[in-house]
Amino acid sequence: MGKLVFDESVILLDVEGETKEVVLETVAQNLVDRGLVKTSFIQAILKRESEFATGLPTAGVSVAIPHTDVEHVNEKTISVAVLKKPVDFVIMGDDSETTPVQIVFMLAMDEAHSQLTLLQKLMQVFQDEQTLRTIVSATDKSTIKTLLEEKLELLAFEGGER
Repeated sequence: MGKLVFDESVILLDVEGETKEVVLETVAQNLVDRGLVKTSFIQAILKRESEFATGLPTAGVSVAIPHTDVEHVNEKTISVAVLKKPVDFVIMGDDSETTPVQIVFMLAMDEAHSQLTLLQKLMQVFQDEQTLRTIVSATDKSTIKTLLEEKLELLAFEGGER
């Protein structure tokens, strides 16, 4: 399918929300507003998060990687939201614990295999405390965009199959 959409319109700074649901709705609504995902994406992301938590306690800065099924996606994208204040997300694979998430990486993939490749690259970023701290402290979207394009090798996603 088409190339990955990753520009400043899908990077959100100082996102406010008291709950993970409010944060997820805010980020997902931005993708709907841009036509990158269908309106069904919002409910799908909330439902999937309630069934399969995506909070990850990483070195220094906790992250969440909400995603849902391909049928809710119009164009492949990854949205990054830096939260004004950490919000508790349930930890992936441990329903009894939460972690204070500061960065949400919302994935909207139109093919299952591209999601897997991207998740593998994201895991490398999550293990790099300096990269995560740079994202949290960034005051402009271009810093985050440039950093993640490099770290995730996003240009490699342009052609789809590799």
